[in-house]
Amino acid sequence: MHYLYLFFAILAETVGTSALQSSQQFTRFWPSLLVVTSYAAAFYLLSHALIAMPVGIVYAIWSGLGIVFIAAIGWVYFGQKLDLAAVIGLCLIVTGILVIHVFSDSTTH
Repeated sequence: MHYLYLFFAILAETVGTSALQSSQQFTRFWPSLLVVTSYAAAFYLLSHALIAMPVGIVYAIWSGLGIVFIAAIGWVYFGQKLDLAAVIGLCLIVTGILVIHVFSDSTTH
């Protein structure tokens, strides 16, 4: 169940960060409201994941996948460019998360 909380925390954070771009420095009401509610939901869900998982592992997965998702959204939705070095770096982040999940005894499986 803690992985579900973590997954939805990552989704909420991704929605909030995407809305942050759309809020235009909090000058647009609806995207700004979405930022605040999404981040509140993300931290609430993250707190539930922390009940069963170590904070360092949770934060590594949460921030790493958040970076990858936001980069993909920026590329698709906002037309932001990703060069080869960026793609390789994002792949390394995902690889690091997989190494933690598969090989580390610090995570709960």
